[in-house]
Amino acid sequence: MTDSSLSHGPDTTTDTDTALEGTPDAAAAEFDRQVRTLLALGYPALSGRSPEQFAALVAPLRAEAVARAGSAAYPAGPAGPETAPTVTGRVPFVLVVGRALAPVERTMPLTTLHGGRLPGFVDRSFEPGSLERFLATEEARPPGRDGVHLLCEVERGEEFCGVVPGDAMATVAERGRTPLTIEEGIALLTLFPEILVKNKCFSLGGSRCGDRRVPALWISKRAPKLGWCWEGNPHTWLGMASAGARHA
Repeated sequence: MTDSSLSHGPDTTTDTDTALEGTPDAAAAEFDRQVRTLLALGYPALSGRSPEQFAALVAPLRAEAVARAGSAAYPAGPAGPETAPTVTGRVPFVLVVGRALAPVERTMPLTTLHGGRLPGFVDRSFEPGSLERFLATEEARPPGRDGVHLLCEVERGEEFCGVVPGDAMATVAERGRTPLTIEEGIALLTLFPEILVKNKCFSLGGSRCGDRRVPALWISKRAPKLGWCWEGNPHTWLGMASAGARHA
């Protein structure tokens, strides 16, 4: 990524009409787009770093993103509307900034729906201080110590719409995958706002607080909302997002 990219505004578009998904060049370009978006949204300031320091912090993850290009899970092929996240519910990788660097209460308002302007918000059903108790499960615990990681082979999980969340998480585990954490869900929405659409919202079973609540992202009042649902209650519009791997 060049220094000139630090001055660009938020870039949440994924114009790949002339690119090939799954190629190293496309993966490198996509990684750089994600970094530019986080820079423009003020993530360096949230983490107490300059834009240059923040870019240097995440730069080592670029090589992993490129190395995973053309994986069996997301093979190379012509890019187009039929391969867009809105349609497939799939994303090869997402750059995640953990809550130690960027608190959930600060990052959720930086999200919007695709083409929308209203900021995302945390539902009032989270009593004061409760978000701090929703921690990553052992299986979904982020790797590394720098507070940033790469989330790979991400799926929105709309196949689990109408499925009891507890059962959905069991199926995800049987496939060798893990549910997303709250921070990972916010990162996915931040970098791919088109992923959150009506009737294809998703739970974040990778963050739990020891009770039956499962965090989730859905649409409310024309904006993204971080709320929770009971693990035993299915919803026709709520799936279970998951990932194939994490890398730091």
